[in-house]
Amino acid sequence: MPGNPLAITLCGIPLRNPVLAASGTFGYGIEFAKIVDLNILGGIVTKGLSREPIPGNPAPRLWHTEGGMINSVGLQNIGVSAFIREKLPKLYKYSVPVFANVFGYAVEDYLEVIRALEDAEGVAGYELNVSCPNTKHGGIFFSSDPDLLADLVSQARSIARRPLIVKLSPNVARIDPFAQAAEQSGADAISLVNTFVSLAIDPLTRKPRIGAGYGGLSGPAIKPLALRLVAQAAHAVKIPVIGLGGIASGEDAAEFLIAGASAVQVGTATFIDPRAPAQIARQLQGVLSELALPDIGALAGHMKSPCRAQ
Repeated sequence: MPGNPLAITLCGIPLRNPVLAASGTFGYGIEFAKIVDLNILGGIVTKGLSREPIPGNPAPRLWHTEGGMINSVGLQNIGVSAFIREKLPKLYKYSVPVFANVFGYAVEDYLEVIRALEDAEGVAGYELNVSCPNTKHGGIFFSSDPDLLADLVSQARSIARRPLIVKLSPNVARIDPFAQAAEQSGADAISLVNTFVSLAIDPLTRKPRIGAGYGGLSGPAIKPLALRLVAQAAHAVKIPVIGLGGIASGEDAAEFLIAGASAVQVGTATFIDPRAPAQIARQLQGVLSELALPDIGALAGHMKSPCRAQ
């Protein structure tokens, strides 16, 4: 894309800009086509897709917190077959790259979703949501055991012809072993962070404010934590890192890029305004102009005075 200072290539895929709409907050993408021009987005990461439709968790599913939001939607989705049949043909009419978020509760669940998508047109790549309990291993989360993570990624890699992104959880003691396990098992990139496990309580009823009890905290409140984890992951691996967590402005996006991310995703901000990813991309171009930088490559990974290990 000559002349576009925001243009990047991610896992071999040309993007107009490094700002993607994150999974879970932008539906399947097509729902927002009348509100925002999908063609100006860097990319769309779909709502998580499973083998069969999932109804999700009991209400209430969302709770507004200071500086963010707790959610426990429960990965509600129409299932991969319905997505291919009903959503993908409509998305295919747009030129925006579409990354399918994939999840499951056993390795075979992930593989079945990928197999189905491999036969479909219009998917640029996959993002594995590994923040799920492995029901075949006593409910241990894929995202909390490097060996389980490595096994999942290597098996997914063996059948996926398209780029494979692994979305890591922040709910671990150290991010490095998980980033490296994903890289060594064949991931083309990693994205982080997923939400932080959290709790809100109604003091009048003494019950959790979320129907499922615990939920995932996202939004501006988690940005400093997410930024630290992205910087650490980028230092630990050579594959691209996609940063997310509380990004609500072009300056926020710039911070993640400076910390080592190659691209970013915007999630919770789209609940306030679905046009947020496009607006943040425009603001990011303003940051480049203010700094008198020729393109996004002059910004990404250029953090001065690198942080010491903690």
